[in-house]
Amino acid sequence: MGRRKYTFEKMKIALLAPPYLPVPPVGYGGTERIVAALADGLVDRGHDVTLFASGDSHTRARLHPIVPKAIGNSGEIKNKPLIPLLAYTTCFSRASEFEIIHNHAQYLAMFLAQFSPVPVVHTLHGSIYQGEVPLEKRNVLMQFARQGFISISNDQRKALPQLNWIATVYNGINLSEFTFVDRAGNYLLWVGRVTAKKGALEAIKVAHAVGLPLKMAGVVDPIDRPFYEREILPYIKGGSVEFIGELNAEGKSRLYGGAIATVYPISWHEPFGLVMAESMACGTPVVATRWGSVPEIVADGVTGFVVDTFEELVLAVKKVGMIKRFACRARVEAHFTIQKMIEGYVAAYKLCVLQS
Repeated sequence: MGRRKYTFEKMKIALLAPPYLPVPPVGYGGTERIVAALADGLVDRGHDVTLFASGDSHTRARLHPIVPKAIGNSGEIKNKPLIPLLAYTTCFSRASEFEIIHNHAQYLAMFLAQFSPVPVVHTLHGSIYQGEVPLEKRNVLMQFARQGFISISNDQRKALPQLNWIATVYNGINLSEFTFVDRAGNYLLWVGRVTAKKGALEAIKVAHAVGLPLKMAGVVDPIDRPFYEREILPYIKGGSVEFIGELNAEGKSRLYGGAIATVYPISWHEPFGLVMAESMACGTPVVATRWGSVPEIVADGVTGFVVDTFEELVLAVKKVGMIKRFACRARVEAHFTIQKMIEGYVAAYKLCVLQS
């Protein structure tokens, strides 16, 4: 059989999403939001794109349902592998129709990718650091280390540098969804899934230390409910914290724009924190701990502060008024837009195909 001929200006691309949430998600769901933007952006550039996702997804690409409806995003559901494995088989059974398959569904799809007649590239949307991900998942990555991988930050690569890394492509956001506000309100903000590693409790303590109100927006997964009820709920009931829950894009933009700063005291190697980019797009500085992708996203002293201790978090919030809000927006425009992300992925597809 002769070598395939590729026309990179118009590629036949399959995007594989997880089955847990629709694309794009109604509320929380960073991976699905990125996949939605990528699918539409590739179509707008003239590529022939098929999105393999839940049937309740919405896209300008050709949608092929891998499940009739999103099956739910709780940790309990994610521990049951047979439904997603069957869903991913739907994509790989059609592999020969495409020039490349771009997997956003992580580990299970790698078992199928080894049999694909066309190149497969995997974007890893979660941590792969030892101690932050089960050992068996790291073992899967090592088993398939020669497959193609795209990191979403340079820090992510450090966990397993021996993988076949094709490129680093930062996540991008739709700037039109985030309104720039040049004058802050009177509260601090925390956004995310309410877990210990994302710093929900530390954000509360920082707000208390500086004497400012704190607004929290996010989702409580059933698996995290004990932490929420034990550590967070007492502050909400006491009236010192306003918990808003999940927001749509418009509500999220207003919340970011009115904040003095977004407090981001994470304690894990987060590969890319969309919250940081979204906050800066609205002009709101980010005060964050030096973990994972944080130093790559926040320009220390320019768009916020990157610190190491709780005491430094408090001091940083106190001096956040020195940050120019227009500089926050400018950093996102330069590095973290959907357009930049799509350019990066198209370049990565070319490299992956040429390697095959």
